[in-house]
Amino acid sequence: MARVELVMPKMGESIMEATILKWRKKIGESVELDEAVLDIATDKVDSEVPSPVAGVLVEILYQENDVVAINKAIAILETDASAAGSSSSQSSSSAQPVEVPYVPAATPAPSAPLSAGKSQDSVRFYSPLVRTIAKEEGIGQAELDALPGSGQEGRVTKKDILAYVATRGSQAVTNQPATSQPVVTSQPVNPVPPSSPPISISGNVEIIEMDRMRRLIADHMVMSKHTSPHVTSFVEADVTNLVNWRNRVKDQFKKQYGENITFTPIFVEAVARAIRDFPMINVSVDGTRIILKKDINIGMAAALPSGNLIVPVIKNADYLNLAGLTKQVNDLANRARQNQLKPDEIQGGTFTLTNVGTFGNVMGTPIINQPQVAIMAMGAIRKKPAVLETEYGDVIAVRQMMFLSLSYDHRVVDGMLGGSFLRRVADYLEQFDPNRTF
Repeated sequence: MARVELVMPKMGESIMEATILKWRKKIGESVELDEAVLDIATDKVDSEVPSPVAGVLVEILYQENDVVAINKAIAILETDASAAGSSSSQSSSSAQPVEVPYVPAATPAPSAPLSAGKSQDSVRFYSPLVRTIAKEEGIGQAELDALPGSGQEGRVTKKDILAYVATRGSQAVTNQPATSQPVVTSQPVNPVPPSSPPISISGNVEIIEMDRMRRLIADHMVMSKHTSPHVTSFVEADVTNLVNWRNRVKDQFKKQYGENITFTPIFVEAVARAIRDFPMINVSVDGTRIILKKDINIGMAAALPSGNLIVPVIKNADYLNLAGLTKQVNDLANRARQNQLKPDEIQGGTFTLTNVGTFGNVMGTPIINQPQVAIMAMGAIRKKPAVLETEYGDVIAVRQMMFLSLSYDHRVVDGMLGGSFLRRVADYLEQFDPNRTF
């Protein structure tokens, strides 16, 4: 018999850990090849971990709700050496690690150095998010290593470092030795986020505990507002030609491609074209560096039955025609509602699109999806009277109108760039060819 380690799989670029949600198998139970052994979660995606071999589950190394780093053993399977594909040189008395072939992903790039760089003798694990916060707050490696953590194996979580940042100013004054020299830094000091006001729970109230996804969303939104100075611009677009074209061709489109065409792929097409015209909207910020993204990967916010939101990503959207975009949009939206997205399908976005018009809203001021620098909201399309210029003079007509809004990071996107990009998207929608083919 051979003992094989079941390891935490790589779940996508920059994802360094996952949470065990549920063990589907108990110790002593048989496991078939590729049969799901447990469910795990990372960010907003729940996934199954299949067995790389057929055998028996003999040891569970972590319990439900534990957070485990990728490539770390989480269970031991016992199987025949032939079934495990072991070579004659392998020892049957020791467990052999087998990486789970779940989602192929590139090895995550090393994290950017903190201040003067990562200490060579530091072996403590820090997530990319914790390192980013530490870098923005000017927390050095030694200071980070001394920070107590509440996570698995004493790991520093986002909650730990944000709580430390909130009290860091007073601690720095009281703990500084009298003989210390003043510290001079060229980095601006970020404002400390205010603590939440006390909430009264007396009277007729119901206390509802946030689920895991809602906690993640809440943390991400607070972090985004703390990171980026948000500015929002608005423009109104006449999309009458677009609406009439869709109403005319939707049955033929369904018959030819087997897909229902909505407004979302048309919006994605216009945004992708505008990003090509204004590539500096497709960037991220790393300290004082601007990272220009060559790929145009557009995330689209999708509502889940639970009321939470998830953002699947359409990769290389500028290379897809309208039929390809429609298929991608429908597939990702359907699998998002069924909780069947793969981790890589919510990673790597460079720009986000959210359709608030789905809920009947005419406009919105969305929060940037970090580490992106802009997000666009599409409002509801409504019939309104509008002034049209004709060869016989101005006339008032009923038109299909909608508002577009763009929230952007004012550190790197100024009003001219943000406003010009937003206007260009509106132009592409207004100039939609009513005679175009698919």
